[in-house]
Amino acid sequence: MKKSFYHYVLTFRGGEWADEKVRFAESMFVDHAFPKTSDDFEELSNYIELQSNEYLTIGAFDILWDLYKSKYC
Repeated sequence: MKKSFYHYVLTFRGGEWADEKVRFAESMFVDHAFPKTSDDFEELSNYIELQSNEYLTIGAFDILWDLYKSKYC
């Protein structure tokens, strides 16, 4: 079964803080407005562009999206 992007990225939680994917996952987890059920690139990238912070960055999103896409698309 295909996971949403959010549920895929949660698998990176708890890793080494030096990893930008881990920091993105932790920041995303505490963001209660994050589109948790989406697997739509445009919706997710637009949200991150508007809500970006020190850890929720478009650069980390691009890396995670490529990993997600290679696994589920």
